[in-house]
Amino acid sequence: MKTQSNIPEATIDTLARNIYKQAKEYGFSPIDYVKLVNRILDYVPKAASNARNSHVAEKDTVSILHKQDYSKLPVEGNHLRIRQFNRNTDLNALEQWVDDPFGRYFLISPATSSLLSIHELLNNKKHCLGSIIVKQTREFIGLVAYLNRDEMQKKAELRKLIGVPELRGRGFGKESSLLWIEYGKKGLGLNKIYLNTLDTNIRNIKLNEDIGFTVEGILRNEIYFDGQYCDVLRMSMWNE
Repeated sequence: MKTQSNIPEATIDTLARNIYKQAKEYGFSPIDYVKLVNRILDYVPKAASNARNSHVAEKDTVSILHKQDYSKLPVEGNHLRIRQFNRNTDLNALEQWVDDPFGRYFLISPATSSLLSIHELLNNKKHCLGSIIVKQTREFIGLVAYLNRDEMQKKAELRKLIGVPELRGRGFGKESSLLWIEYGKKGLGLNKIYLNTLDTNIRNIKLNEDIGFTVEGILRNEIYFDGQYCDVLRMSMWNE
């Protein structure tokens, strides 16, 4: 029986804080937290028995990353193609997407605790943008970006946005991230790719871990956004 944990302490701390914040907002008392922990422990044997069926990320990665030249755009996966962002054809859709409550997160700057403008996003030479295109329909559905690219330190922040609401949660975010990461490594020469997100829930952390990111830490109450202070989750990967 496996007794030693392989989950990083930073991941455990992040998940614990997220659960605590949600429970606090719900109105938990001290005794409710104790009951919650005991109830989680009740589920542990069942969760352990199902763990052996969860290791599919490596196969997914292999099937998506075809042999191709990742040193330049476009790059292609099973279902998607990423090309250079085109202002003439893509700008109108992008402006609509970032007005969406989900899309606004794409423009948050943890460095300044404010929202980037479309102008700042497109005109900063340290930002690199790519458009996500569905291969079968040629539909423009989202955006990937490297923000604040540091050529000396060889690092940049990854951002992605599936702008079409009905296409979210269908694997396009993961596939586009994998393709964009390969382009970042081989096309831009990045050694470190990191992401900052307000989404600190378990599903988001697991999705990012599945494509190679690890939790570096959580910046507590880092940004005041939509009337409340929010944590910022920091994850990264290193190109060996």
